[in-house]
Amino acid sequence: MRANVLHGVKDLRMEERPDPWPGPGQVLVRVEAVGVCGSDVHYYEHGRIGSYVVDRPMVLGHEAAGVVAAVGDGVTRVAVGDRVSIEPGVPDLVCPQCLAGRYNLCPARRFYATPPYDGAFAELVLTHESFAHPVPQDVDLDSAALLEPVSVAIWACLKAGVTAGDRVLVTGAGPVGLLALQVARAFGATETVVTDVQPARLAVASALGATRVVDTSASDPTSLGAGSEPTVLLECSGHPAAVGLGLRSLAPAGRAVLVGMGGDEASLPVSRIQERELTVTGTFRYANTWPTAIALVASGQVDLAPLVSGHFSLARAESALTAHRTDPQALKSVVHPQE
Repeated sequence: MRANVLHGVKDLRMEERPDPWPGPGQVLVRVEAVGVCGSDVHYYEHGRIGSYVVDRPMVLGHEAAGVVAAVGDGVTRVAVGDRVSIEPGVPDLVCPQCLAGRYNLCPARRFYATPPYDGAFAELVLTHESFAHPVPQDVDLDSAALLEPVSVAIWACLKAGVTAGDRVLVTGAGPVGLLALQVARAFGATETVVTDVQPARLAVASALGATRVVDTSASDPTSLGAGSEPTVLLECSGHPAAVGLGLRSLAPAGRAVLVGMGGDEASLPVSRIQERELTVTGTFRYANTWPTAIALVASGQVDLAPLVSGHFSLARAESALTAHRTDPQALKSVVHPQE
């Protein structure tokens, strides 16, 4: 099979690799679509994310979907020919976190495109049958691949307890922020304010149903809480200033979820958190979100089409990783490994 392999900083190479074959409980998927995530870009540009270092050749890509090509012994959940969205992290299923239902926190989880595990910029991949989720025919495979970032947004809304009547502030109108906006609306939020510094992204947020958008580079950011203070903050930019601004905007007893990955540390308005009894938590990937993601996309409550800004063959994966540098309006690139 062909695979596009990262050998070092900005060093991608097309290679021929042996075809994998499924063992017991595994499925082999012919990959049809892979979304490009910011983490893929970061590994390509820097060779590491925090303590995760690319110290040997690694295949990027963890937002993947395709068609089941073969199944191993004992597989009953899917069959050859099924169209599936791949949940990219397989936990050990026996550790205390897994047994408590928090398999996203499993310390032994094998996650695509996280060193030392290969991802999906390849024609074929293996996964456990429980993490190959069948999708209905009315969900195309590009959308099936992007169920992964939809799951990030769902997990953030679940952690924040978004429910009917909530007023939600989303800071950062990148792909995850735009999905968080849509999921929050689907969960019952009646007001959704989205902030960013790029007017083009804010225009997409408006088109996707944001109640209000704010360009924080051109407007007084202290006006975010004007009128009705938000009850929920979904911080999707990773920018330290946005964290502080969002927390200061929250209503008493508000809930904040830090979704965006920025620096390792940020200053927090501790007195504001204490005086208003704000709840602040992080979020790490997701657990048990694919059924909800499939339902939201299949029903049209989450629209993925406006997020896809470019399609690339496997040989042009490097162009997919650098699209944001050549097109400032680029949101989400999709790689097609069979092309």
